[in-house]
Amino acid sequence: MARTAPPALPAAGAGDGPAWPQDAVEVARVLGAWGIQGAIRVKPFAADPQALFGTKRWFVAPAATPRPAGAPGVALPRLLRIVQAREQGDAIVATAQELPDRDAAEAMKGARIFVSRASFPTPGEGEFYWVDLIGLRVVNRQHRVLGTVDGLIETGPHCVLSLRGEDPARRPTLIPFVDAYVDRVDREHGVIEVDWGEDD
Repeated sequence: MARTAPPALPAAGAGDGPAWPQDAVEVARVLGAWGIQGAIRVKPFAADPQALFGTKRWFVAPAATPRPAGAPGVALPRLLRIVQAREQGDAIVATAQELPDRDAAEAMKGARIFVSRASFPTPGEGEFYWVDLIGLRVVNRQHRVLGTVDGLIETGPHCVLSLRGEDPARRPTLIPFVDAYVDRVDREHGVIEVDWGEDD
């Protein structure tokens, strides 16, 4: 039911170069160089990586983990213009105009890859991207607000909605995102209707 694209993260800092899309969504992380021609190996966050294949423009942000003190900084390209991308096992191997050789590709290790939400392929009937579910209110059949979706958990067979209520100290409510419990997703009004009790 849910196509796994993670929620949007804050855009990279302003600076020279191509404009960062307002709807940028983080979709992958660079594992390192691949081969000797400047290709990179990328780990998509989604089981279905079509968001990466839906555009030739991948925006780049540095790794979330800071570099160790004293480590040399490397200027990363703000944008990768993808020449070719293909699946390789559970990863994607891609070449880009901005990565002419293995050294340039190796410098990308750990970098985060973002694409514009507008470039995502249209999901099928009854399918949703994670990013489109984050922030929606969840209401049960008794018209009780159970919380707001603040994340999703991939369990293998299906996804699970993680809800936060008004009390931040309370454990998140977890609801399987399957037809048995989810009656309707109304993105226009920002609501997910579920068959779920307040104490389930």
